[in-house]
Amino acid sequence: MASTPTDRGTGGLGGGFRDGSAGDADYGTIGEQYGRYRRADPRIAAWIRAALGDARTVLNVGAGAGSYEPTDREVTAVEPSASMRAQRPDSLPVALDARAESLPFPDKSFDAAMTTFSVHQWADLDAGLAELRRVSSGPVVILSCDPDDVGRFWLAEYAPRVLATEAKRYPSLSRLADGLGGTIQVSSVPIPLDCTDGFGEAYYGRPEMFLDPGARRANSAWSFVDASTADRYVAALAADLASGEWDRRFGSLRSQPEFDGSLRLIVAR
Repeated sequence: MASTPTDRGTGGLGGGFRDGSAGDADYGTIGEQYGRYRRADPRIAAWIRAALGDARTVLNVGAGAGSYEPTDREVTAVEPSASMRAQRPDSLPVALDARAESLPFPDKSFDAAMTTFSVHQWADLDAGLAELRRVSSGPVVILSCDPDDVGRFWLAEYAPRVLATEAKRYPSLSRLADGLGGTIQVSSVPIPLDCTDGFGEAYYGRPEMFLDPGARRANSAWSFVDASTADRYVAALAADLASGEWDRRFGSLRSQPEFDGSLRLIVAR
């Protein structure tokens, strides 16, 4: 049976952005075409489904446009950004306007809770993790990135401030484990060459995608770099692609089936 909100939450309290975005990035501005570039990759989705086990009721926190939301379960989605809520397809449930730090549900309302590419956006990480634990009677599943490995990606040589920003925003795996408690399992999730979810490392073998302004906007770390710096980064990459320098150094990645980057699945039981 679907869970119903209580008066505990205060949905809609954002981070000062007009569309209600609760983190440090304004998805009302950068998220207009998010759903076009950030589509769930079925191979990554399979990891999440396996981690959810036999859970029938699932809470998806920071649900965004609905990527990785399982369609074979009873899902309740929460998302503070109006822009992201508006991009959810009609086939998915309407997302509630709420924040991770104050979920409007009674204790143990769901068999499992999940969040993907969201924890680095929360204003109060510890409160959000505690809330996930509180409302879930089963596993808590988090898809995030290991900040210690973000800089291994070749883009760090072309857009160092973008990758440095990314690394600073992602919480450490140890902090996530401490906040969740219980038994923690961390898995490195391989990124396929034709990954349909356009987070940065998904383009490890398709560098031309970083020349697409829409693809960059769908990665929030680019929004923290001023326009002139971003233009300089893109110009340097474009020049190396045109000259063949990128392919001389990294061209083998164009045919590498998978990339073992910073993507991690954290499961707390």
